[in-house]
Amino acid sequence: MDQTNTIQTAVIKKAVTGDGDARAWLYLQYSKAMFNICIRMTGHQSNAEDILQEAFITSFKNLGQLKDPESFGGWLRRIVVNECIRYSRRNFSWTEWTDEQVETMTDAPEEWWSTVTLETLHREIRSLPEGCRQVFVLYAMEDYAHRDIASDLGISESTSKSQYHRARHLLRQRITQQIAIHG
Repeated sequence: MDQTNTIQTAVIKKAVTGDGDARAWLYLQYSKAMFNICIRMTGHQSNAEDILQEAFITSFKNLGQLKDPESFGGWLRRIVVNECIRYSRRNFSWTEWTDEQVETMTDAPEEWWSTVTLETLHREIRSLPEGCRQVFVLYAMEDYAHRDIASDLGISESTSKSQYHRARHLLRQRITQQIAIHG
């Protein structure tokens, strides 16, 4: 077992008892990565901050249920994603698509990804419309299946697929336009 996991295990055991310093350490270790998930899924800093706060409150309240302290990061990530999903269910409306509409969408070659900076990509993801941004982040970045996205968001699987394709299309369109203008 490496030193980091030993420290994390000890800190989590202290955090379970309500130790403020231990909880602050966990927050400092994980908040930036978890905030990045929130900002990608919401597109708005204030909403992302609120969701992050709720996720940490939830995680600290339920920390005693964590069976393996070494899996804290993945466990916290799932709580953050679930908070983002709850937020989207309360705040977004979805347009349902049929399977036929999804099948008519075509995929273009993905060469445009290779010349894009990570900063540009994240900025453009944040600027996507709410619904397709949520699905894009869950599918492309969080590795959820369309079936699971549909179930979690209360939409059809076809709508999940169409929102993902729409997000890819918009990203490709916006980024290739920027490349054409700025080189």
